[in-house]
Amino acid sequence: MSNIKYVVFDIGGVLIDWNPRHLYRKIFESEEEMEWFLSEICTYEWNVQQDGGKTFSVATAELSEKYPEYSDKIALYYGRWEEMLGGELKDTIDIFNELKSSGMPLYALSNWSHEAFPVAYDRYEFMKKFDGIVVSGYEKLLKPDHAIYRVLINRYNINPSESVYIDDNKPNADAAAELGFHAIHYRSSEQLRKDLRALGLKV
Repeated sequence: MSNIKYVVFDIGGVLIDWNPRHLYRKIFESEEEMEWFLSEICTYEWNVQQDGGKTFSVATAELSEKYPEYSDKIALYYGRWEEMLGGELKDTIDIFNELKSSGMPLYALSNWSHEAFPVAYDRYEFMKKFDGIVVSGYEKLLKPDHAIYRVLINRYNINPSESVYIDDNKPNADAAAELGFHAIHYRSSEQLRKDLRALGLKV
């Protein structure tokens, strides 16, 4: 018998295939050039600032001023960001639906821009099945800062010791563990299923 009463999911990289390469493979001639651009210009760290509440227009203007020769390609990051959204990660969605069918309350804690999140919410049906969602862009807080986990805990009256937290970003999973969650660093649906079963969940 499991003592787990709540399961909390990260969304991008766990339930949705989000990747800027889906867009920029259409833009660059070579993988090497694309990888350089995403590691040096439109970096992960730059994108996370918008997840924390900075607007797309301000972020794009600031970066274009810094790298004017790449301004056209920088503008595409948020101009065509929907093309970065791949499909649902079906095998993880299957686990999500099995948990939902068993009556397990499901929550989301996601680093996501407040400008982009509504589009994704409308696109993916599973989003409507969450019992509660906390999105960084609205809160002006970012994982792995403990403060955003506390928003989730307090808003939905969640006891971390009775909860599983799942994230493909290891520092985010580690932060959840520091707050007492049963944290799973997501690497594959097979591994997730195995880890959930080890916690006594029937999936």
